[in-house]
Amino acid sequence: MPASQPNNHPASETVDWRSHVVIDPGILGGKPTIKGTRLAIEFVLELMAGGWTDEEILRNYPKLTTASLRAALAYAAQTLRDDRFHLLPPLAPSP
Repeated sequence: MPASQPNNHPASETVDWRSHVVIDPGILGGKPTIKGTRLAIEFVLELMAGGWTDEEILRNYPKLTTASLRAALAYAAQTLRDDRFHLLPPLAPSP
């Protein structure tokens, strides 16, 4: 199946996350993980959000691939696209 291309950007290629992400009730309580690992998608995204480069992640977690990192992002994007969100009030300033 061809990858979707947001905004028709020719360089934009989305990995089919279904071939990289699994949900198994026996692994991490059913959290989505990268296939063949016990690494939750949430954990991989937190590494990325924390500033880790792809190279750092791949060096520290050799079972991951560039495609599995892209799949984690594609899974998150699909999840956000399919869910409804509610605005929360802003946090009160700290004393």
